Formats: sequence, C-alpha cells, structure tokens
Amino acid sequence: MKKSLIIRIVATTLFALLLFYIMIPAINLKNPGFWGYLLIVFLFYKTTAIINIKDIFIVNPNKLSVKAFRSYIVVFVIFLIIMGINFMVSPLMDAKGYSKRIVIDDSTSFADDVAEVDYDAIPLLDKSSSQKLGDRVMGQMSELVSQFYVSDLYTQINYNDDIIRVTPLEYASIIKYFTNRDEGVKGYITVNSVTGKTELVKLEDGMKYMPSALFNENLERKLRFLYPTEIFDEFNFEIDNEGNPYWIVPTVEYKGIGVRKEINGVIIFNPITGDSKKYSVKDVPSWVDHVYNANLIIEQIDNWGAYQDGFLNSIFGQKGVVRTTEGYNYTVMNDDVYLYTGITSVSSDQSNIGFILCNMRTKETHFYSVAGAEEYSAMASAEGQVQQMKYEASFPLLINLNNRPTYLMSLKDDAGLVKMYAFVDVVDYQKVVVTDASLGIKQASSNYLNNFTPDSVDESQLINKKIKISSISMATVNGNSYYYITDTESKKYKISINVDSNRIPFLKVGDEIDISYAIEKDVIEITKLN
Repeated sequence: MKKSLIIRIVATTLFALLLFYIMIPAINLKNPGFWGYLLIVFLFYKTTAIINIKDIFIVNPNKLSVKAFRSYIVVFVIFLIIMGINFMVSPLMDAKGYSKRIVIDDSTSFADDVAEVDYDAIPLLDKSSSQKLGDRVMGQMSELVSQFYVSDLYTQINYNDDIIRVTPLEYASIIKYFTNRDEGVKGYITVNSVTGKTELVKLEDGMKYMPSALFNENLERKLRFLYPTEIFDEFNFEIDNEGNPYWIVPTVEYKGIGVRKEINGVIIFNPITGDSKKYSVKDVPSWVDHVYNANLIIEQIDNWGAYQDGFLNSIFGQKGVVRTTEGYNYTVMNDDVYLYTGITSVSSDQSNIGFILCNMRTKETHFYSVAGAEEYSAMASAEGQVQQMKYEASFPLLINLNNRPTYLMSLKDDAGLVKMYAFVDVVDYQKVVVTDASLGIKQASSNYLNNFTPDSVDESQLINKKIKISSISMATVNGNSYYYITDTESKKYKISINVDSNRIPFLKVGDEIDISYAIEKDVIEITKLN
C-alpha cells in the first residue's frame, strides 16, 4: 500500500511539473488559470487511485464509482466557493465599486484640452495600412523573409516626437527557430503613421526571448519563471528613445477570482539580454506608451456608465445609463498615446452624447459633452459621398479643427490603398467633404473649411470685427469661388462665396463690412458676414 501511494505521489509530482511547464499559470489564488491547473493535477492524482498499479491498463470497477463520486464532490465544492467569492464582488453586490473603477473628469472643454490639428503630426495610417507597408518592406529582404515573419502587433507609440507603429519579427517556424536561435531575432519594423515611411531596423544583437521562441527562451515562460506569482496582461512591444526594443508587460490583480481586473504594475523586459524590472504604475518611465490595454479601458468606462445609479437601474430604469460606441482609435498628444471612443445612450440611437479621451500610460481620462454623430454613422456618411466607388472608410480620428471636434478618416479601395480623405463634422454628420488623397491632407482640410457654412460655426468662438475694404478680387480654387480682401489697415482676408452668395459678389472698394472669423492668421478666413 505504501509503495503504491509513493508511486502515485511521484507520478503526480512529475505530471504537475510537466503540466506547469506547458501551461505556465501564475501561482496565484486569484488567477482562474491556476485553479484550472490544480483541478487537472487533482484529477490526475485521483485517477491513479482507481487504476491498478500492477497493471496500469486494468481499472478496478469497484473503486471507480466511489473514487469518482468523491472527486466530483471536491470539484463541486471548490466551484461553489469560487462562485460565492465572485458573487460577493459582482456588480449586483458592489455596483458603486464597479462605477469607480475609472475616474473620469468632465470639467474641461475639448477646445482647451486638444490643440488645433497639426497635419504634420497626425497618424493618418491605421493598423491595416501599416501592416501592408510592413509586409512590403519585409518582402524586399530576401535574406530574412524565409527565416522570419512580421508580427501583427504594430503598437502605436510616440517615438522622439514621431508617431510610429512598431512591431517585431518572429521565427517563421519551429525549424527556423532552431537554425536561428543562436543569433536571435535580428530586427523590428517601424512605420511612420504620418508619412508612411517604413524601415526594417536591424539589431546588432538579436532578440532571444520572443513569443515564437521555444522552451526556456519562450517569452511568457521566461517571465513566468522570473515572476511566478504575477498575473500578466497583454504584452506590448515598444522601443525606448534610443531605439532599444522592450516587451512591456502589465501585471494584473483581481478583486475576486478572475473578475474586476486592474493593472497594478508593469514589467519592462529586455528581449536581448533577458533583464527585467518591475515598476509600480505611477513610476513607469515616460517613454512607455501602453500600460493599459484598450479592452480594459472600454470595460471600465462601460462600468462607469452603467452602474453610477446602482445595478437595478442598469437593468430596468436605465436612467442616465450610457455606454461606449463599438469602435475606438488612438491619437497622440503631449508625448502620450490616448484612446478615443464615443459615448452613447444605452438605447443605441446612432448618436453620441460625448466622447472620451484616455491616456494609455496614466489612465487619466476626460469626458467631453458634445452631442453628435456616432462614428459608424459618420463613416457611412463619408462612404455615401462616393458610393459609386465602393470605398471603405477607416475608423475616424478625432481632431480639433477650428475649435470644433471633427472626424477625419481615410477612404480605401479593395486593395486597402488610401484614395480619399473625408472630414465630417461631429455635431452634424451631414456636413462632410471628401477630397482626392493625391491632393494631400492640407488641401482636403482647406476644401472642408471652404464648404463650412455659417450655421456650422460655434458662435461663442468667433471674433467679430468691422473693416473697410481697400481692395477686393475674386479667384477660383479647386472649383470654389473665393474673394480676397485687403482692408485699410493692410490686413488680408478671404471669404468663400458659400458664406453669403447674395451679398459677397456686390462688395466693392470703400464698403464697410462687419465680419466674424475664428482664427487670427496671415490671411484671415471670414466665416460670417454680420
């Protein structure tokens, strides 16, 4: 009997070690994966009790029913305990706690927080376009393309004031891992999200610890042995200001067992040397852009929108209940990456009541109350302008144009190539202008502003002034008629015929006019005749 028990313990121990090496779960009671691991080990041990050790292929049926029943009881009790713990920390029992998972500041204005759009620093290329460019440059490297493939991560970061997407190469297969493991993965790809410039950066020393590596060089396994109790969130690949590659690995804590997740730290791991360091969230270096992943932020915003007035209200009355729209995008401000998503009522009425900007490094979040079109309505409006072309709109970027929130998106053909740019007013998505991409984004912006009718302008932001005309001339630009005016103080103005087609053609030298405009610049664009 003793010999049989020793054999069972040894067999279970060996099985547990092998299973741990394969599953690599966090040794943490709040990690559901660890409970799954323990369950499999437990069932293996109980199975050895009902198998005749003298002949492993003969099962004792008399023992089977009793042992199996006991095992089921133990598993069922553990399951009930876990369910009970999670019930106690569920939204039903702690709605207020869920509503406070993220702090959202609604005291500031969009125009104050978000600078006027700079077209030399706006990420026009989305992830899918970046992937095509990355695959293209990889295809030109014949010595690498057969050994490695390009990861689909394409993390958007701010790199020395350039907005880029960065992604590593990975081993192309198990065989390619064994033939290249001594030198490691020799590079990563960067795609400039503004200009489209794509570069394969070759490393002097290769990256050994990668997701596609095997055994102890596998990234997750290496991290698990370094941090056995930490629960990892999604891994991000980033580079520091000197271009050195790192894996950014947020660590997770749960309120219950696998529920109500929060980020409690960040591991910065060097894939070349295997060195790592864990930081608290508040101490993460400023070059890191992604501490929080988008899905977690969206989940927490939805909790904030649903449970502020309790769980029952989120189900029945739904007074004041809001949620995020289906999509999101990123923008870059003040050297940080921000997530943008719209906020709509729970009734899904195809309109937004405002939108959210969240810093992906610090989780500082702002809500701006601006009623307008939700993103997919704006995309449909842009596609409708060129419906005969069957172009597909990218998810919008949110920009500040003339102190107004405006959607900017690309229109792509079936091959994924950008053919046109579309500007859509957030407040009124019927105000949309599309322009051929070959003319450039600045010309597309100018075309949009030139078609901006007076009722589209935020009256509170306008500057009013009386001027006397000293000269006036007319010119046609891209099919639009403009009048160019110089006043008696030698200041220059331009005004589209669309502003007031009944009055503008009859203006002449010596006339005094009362004008309104939004921005003071070398040639002031008049938005309204008073």
